[in-house]
Amino acid sequence: MVWLFLKEAHGKKKSKILENLGSMKFNILLISLLVFTSSCYSQKKANKEDYSDDWAALHKYQQQNLDLGLPKKGEKRVVFLGSSIFEFWKEKDPAYFEGKAYIDRGISGQISPQLLIRFRQDVIDLHPKAVIILAGSNDLAGSKGHVDNKVIMDNIRSMTELAKANKIKVILCKYLPIYEYPWNKVRAAESIMALNQEIEDYANQNKLTILDYFTPLKDDRNGQRAEWTIDGVHPNLEGYKVMEKVTDEIINKVLK
Repeated sequence: MVWLFLKEAHGKKKSKILENLGSMKFNILLISLLVFTSSCYSQKKANKEDYSDDWAALHKYQQQNLDLGLPKKGEKRVVFLGSSIFEFWKEKDPAYFEGKAYIDRGISGQISPQLLIRFRQDVIDLHPKAVIILAGSNDLAGSKGHVDNKVIMDNIRSMTELAKANKIKVILCKYLPIYEYPWNKVRAAESIMALNQEIEDYANQNKLTILDYFTPLKDDRNGQRAEWTIDGVHPNLEGYKVMEKVTDEIINKVLK
């Protein structure tokens, strides 16, 4: 009996030891997995490029510009320089840009000084025949009180002068109608209309071409027509189709 008792006790002790060993192995495996995952995350984080010193996001189109190279013989490039209205255009209707020498260089959220910084890389260096400049709305949307129409117009003037110095024809846009910015509830209609008038006056004084996106898209509040916009600021596909018609008319006139 004593022998059986000792044997049973020994078996239980052995089972407990094995159980503890199994638990230890699991814990070691779990810790190793956590360390490996953390190491991978840290490595990924360390490898992520830091573009905090590139305020104008020059890196966005840098490689695409290099891949594009110089224009082919007879190629009449037109660069679309702007912010989200232009960037989302090629996403909403990529077919519009296919088979044409249209180069979309829009970056969402950008203000006019950022466009000015990008002008050499994303316009001049691509050797276009013409540039379409759509600027000003994001400057006004900031609503911090530090940017007025003079600042916006100064940047538009500078871009125009750079284009002229490089024999690039300038097409200035009257901005799309916006009644109110949905993200901060700032009423924009009067400000947009005032800016558009200054852009038009400047274009007339300097014999530049105006591309009017305001008139065909406006409603009775001088905002965008509801059936042609997703949020009162950005067009939907139907809105872009309206823009495409007036854009092609102007480009054909400028490049003829």
